[in-house]
Amino acid sequence: MSDDNAHKDGFSKWSNKDGHFRRQESSFRSSIEKDGKHQPEVGRYHLVVALACPWAHRALIVRKLKGIDQVPDLLPVHVVDSLLGDEGWSFVPYDEPKGLGVPGTGNHIPGHEDKKRIRELYKVADPEYSQRCTVPVIWDAKLNTIVNNESSEVIRNLNYAFDELIPQEFRGKTFYPEASRSEIDAFHEWVYPNINNGVYKCGFATTQEAYESNVGPLFDSLDRVEKMLADGRTYLYADTLTEADIRLYTTIVRFDPVYFTHFKCNLRTIRDGYPHINKWMQNLYWNNPAFKDTTDFDSIKAHYFQSHININPNRIVPQGPLPHILPLN
Repeated sequence: MSDDNAHKDGFSKWSNKDGHFRRQESSFRSSIEKDGKHQPEVGRYHLVVALACPWAHRALIVRKLKGIDQVPDLLPVHVVDSLLGDEGWSFVPYDEPKGLGVPGTGNHIPGHEDKKRIRELYKVADPEYSQRCTVPVIWDAKLNTIVNNESSEVIRNLNYAFDELIPQEFRGKTFYPEASRSEIDAFHEWVYPNINNGVYKCGFATTQEAYESNVGPLFDSLDRVEKMLADGRTYLYADTLTEADIRLYTTIVRFDPVYFTHFKCNLRTIRDGYPHINKWMQNLYWNNPAFKDTTDFDSIKAHYFQSHININPNRIVPQGPLPHILPLN
């Protein structure tokens, strides 16, 4: 892919000739760890996210669950504009009609205050980079590069990366417990392609065949999760919160407000079709600030309905469903 085309980061360009959406592999795959290239330090690292993005949302949840947010300058967050335009995620609002998008917090990464787009930051890390520029990003201000842009690896790294620097009560807390790893890994093997990425494969399909070949596995997998939760468990595994809950939550909380309508995932809503999944989601949202405080429905809806003009050319953001998430009874 030439760089002239690579800057076209909007999702409308992501489907292949056969009509199927295929997500690219992440390129930066390092970790923050003692005695490594990226050693844990206060004031060195930055987290770049879009509040709308389910992959970035995972990192925000774990950052709060681990108490990293309680230490000033340990991993400050930089939020991009909700609109994903042709030049990708942007630190500053695009020059679009008034009222479009939900502004981010801007770029205050030391030495890069002039950067307008995420792509410019990627180019600092790798001048030859030519793929799509995604979030989340962990930025190393000392080495002036990206540590990692793969969300599943980012959240596992945050389990231990800053344990010597965070408050005592958060040290050693992990959301990938040794005893449950095989179950969690097996869960991701079907949840990621069929649900997390499955909603995108439905939404960005450009042929009827591509859409129908993905919508079935999506709802079959939701049915499977519903059966898992039918015994009344609060969490998916180990009687405690794990990354399985975190990774699934960021998709499920967006399902009724966005995916049901925008991505044509409209066989059933979560609130009316999956009572056990709905209760599980409500419990996480209403009983844990790490989930509720990081879920921004305005940014989520503004992003999806206004960024994907191939799906919604008039950029009209629907008002419903109201409420976005039902109260926990």
